[in-house]
Amino acid sequence: MAQVKAKPTAPPTSPRPAGSGGVAPTGPVGALPTPYADPDPELNGRQMTGAEAIIRSLENAGATDVFGLPGGAILPTYDPLMDSTKLRHILVRHEQGSGHAAQGYAHATGKVGVCIATSGPGATNLVTAIADANMDSIPMVAITGQVGAALIGTDAFQEADIVGITAPITKHNVLVKDPAEIPRAIAEAFYIASHGRPGPVLVDVAKSAQQAMTEFQWPERIDLPGFNSGAKPHAKTVQEAARLLATARRPVLYVGGGVIRSGASAGLRKLTDLSGAAVVTTLMARGALPDSHPQHLGMPGMHGTVAAVAALQKADLIVALGARFDDRVTGKLSSFAPHAAIVHADIDPAEIGKNRAVDVPIVGDLKDVFNELVPALAQEHERHGKPDLEAWWQQLDDWRTTYALGYQETADGLSNPQYVIQRLGELNDPDTTIYTSGVGQHQMWASQFIKYEHPNTWINSGGLGTMGFSVPAAMGAQVGAPDKQVWAIDGDGCFQMTNQELVTCALNNIPIKVAIVNNSSLGMVRQWQTLFYESRYSNTDLHTGHGTIRVPDFVKLAEAMGCVGLRCESDADVDATIKRANEINDRPVVVDFTVSRDAMVWPMVAAGVSNDEIQYARGVAPAWEREENA
Repeated sequence: MAQVKAKPTAPPTSPRPAGSGGVAPTGPVGALPTPYADPDPELNGRQMTGAEAIIRSLENAGATDVFGLPGGAILPTYDPLMDSTKLRHILVRHEQGSGHAAQGYAHATGKVGVCIATSGPGATNLVTAIADANMDSIPMVAITGQVGAALIGTDAFQEADIVGITAPITKHNVLVKDPAEIPRAIAEAFYIASHGRPGPVLVDVAKSAQQAMTEFQWPERIDLPGFNSGAKPHAKTVQEAARLLATARRPVLYVGGGVIRSGASAGLRKLTDLSGAAVVTTLMARGALPDSHPQHLGMPGMHGTVAAVAALQKADLIVALGARFDDRVTGKLSSFAPHAAIVHADIDPAEIGKNRAVDVPIVGDLKDVFNELVPALAQEHERHGKPDLEAWWQQLDDWRTTYALGYQETADGLSNPQYVIQRLGELNDPDTTIYTSGVGQHQMWASQFIKYEHPNTWINSGGLGTMGFSVPAAMGAQVGAPDKQVWAIDGDGCFQMTNQELVTCALNNIPIKVAIVNNSSLGMVRQWQTLFYESRYSNTDLHTGHGTIRVPDFVKLAEAMGCVGLRCESDADVDATIKRANEINDRPVVVDFTVSRDAMVWPMVAAGVSNDEIQYARGVAPAWEREENA
């Protein structure tokens, strides 16, 4: 095998053992705000149409930005929307784009994202984004128009039972036929979306309800205990978790996206510093703990770091925090972390014990969990003393030094995609930059080779793995965080699914930047074909970057959509191209980075096998047996 080159900077020296204190990270926290915090009292009792009630309800709920596309069944609502002084409406080019934009907005701000669509195909075009938000626990409210109440069930023009269609993929949904019910339905939608475990809520409003007159009445309170666990961590389970953490010899904090959703990164930092435990952050939790923290081993899972995967496998205690033991993290579940006791803290009790048996369950918001677990751990340290983690950290440091992330020279002489993405991270300020990604190889490389120092700065489709997520999500993130620089890292396959939203960005002064990692292929599918299908490349060549024909030519396409188009075809030009893109802030920028199609994502745990079988590179596996014998 060719020598692995250009390894990232060696990690900082690990603590010996726990608890040197530390300062909580600065930057965005992303705590979910209380909805409808400042409703307009003068609205109550006013006569208005149901359509106006929708707009006033969105304003009362605290919405300021909405993404949508009008059509016949929602058209009555678009008329009063034109007069709103509180709502900025972003007219998208496809309803899926509005949903992903609402997700990106929610990711970046911690607020509830809002999208609007008409009935039938307009509503069904939202389904992918709704399913995506449901898998990743994103607070989102989708407002859809429906045919008139008298026509429901008759197969009327553009009728679709969107409530029935989305029942399995929403936290809650409702069909509104009575205009008087609109304010409460929307107030409850925002409450449900943002309380307890966040998620998407759909409000489907019949056209007849939008057109009818009603007396506006905003609810004084929302009482939906079933949608807000309200559970506080039980003192006994917290104390037992603290005892286990104080006495473990190989502890790991397994951090999931719930830490981001709850705005609990500061609490995680305190627990990390006090415990001395190793920390791994999942794909959805990148940035929850700064990558620069010495106890951070990186991302676990199918394409995680060897150190992170090995730490979970060899741990004697795993404290899972807002994580769900996803198959991409555990590998073959029966062989996952065979020697570890499990503490699982989550706001959703349904997650605890769902995939892995749990020794200590803790139900509650993670901010509350950290507020109780940190002092409880300090008490246990007084009782038992601090654990001796010297040998554990020696082993962890050996793994992360020996098997640091790296990549090989390309055989075809084209740019290495890992190098492009690494330089993108190094040339942008981690304090002021947000990254979104599509799904595939570029997503994994972006999670590996960019250093994330703050929560809410890495936005991707984790659970559903939605191609086409990146560009509209970047648009939403830029709207929600206009003072940040937003880079969408996309593949040439993903980009062709939703790039029409660049028109939306150009016309609305949303200056996102797009880095197309163009290997002229459906890269991750091609990688699997290389490894598991004897290099039989069935239908994965996209003809976008290699050879004499580029279809489409991404630079010309970008320019046609009102953006600046740049192309980079060599390592020597990577830095200058990124810097040039960063200098342009009056319109979107698209950079076509032509890269090798043979580059693959490593490390890798093949689907369905044990994490013990992780490969560091093709045909190269860590020598676990030798190390354990030594």
